[in-house]
Amino acid sequence: MAGIVVHKGNAAAMDRVNVDTDQIIPKQFLKRIERSGFGQFLFFDWRFNADGTDNSNFELNQPHNKNATILVANENFGCGSSREHAPWAIQDYGFQVVISPSFADIFYNNCVKNGILPIKLTETEVEELLAKADKGVYELTVDLKEQTVSDDQGFSAKFTIDPYWKEMLMNGWDEVSVTLNYEEDISEYEKQRA
Repeated sequence: MAGIVVHKGNAAAMDRVNVDTDQIIPKQFLKRIERSGFGQFLFFDWRFNADGTDNSNFELNQPHNKNATILVANENFGCGSSREHAPWAIQDYGFQVVISPSFADIFYNNCVKNGILPIKLTETEVEELLAKADKGVYELTVDLKEQTVSDDQGFSAKFTIDPYWKEMLMNGWDEVSVTLNYEEDISEYEKQRA
């Protein structure tokens, strides 16, 4: 995985509360075991009409949200079942950062384990970002090292993140990568136990 230290990208606003994992990636698309290929089904029931055409009223189908890499959502994002496919779909679609006042715990952990930076900001801060991102192309800078989110219009907010997850995301590590950092120690242990 690629590490995240500073990320600049356009933000898309999804001013919805309690967005659950079945809306993020509906159950009928959970037949694959690869981590890729799920982006095309992200928010499927909202993005597309019954005939398969784009739903022009859906947030991500708005022209200014094309190629957004930061998703700003409202509270309790990622609730529902614990499917890991949800962050896979978000990442495969192109989002690297998700900002919300609150996340479901399992979804949050699945994000960091898969290289997505979930950021918790206050409701007031998120409301400001949602309003700005809803108006048109809106660029944010996320600095994981400094733990800040900012724009060029005077907005700046600090966020907290567990030091373990911060190190993992900055280095682009997953839990297997962390284990492999101790490969020499593991080999030495195995030699002693042979």
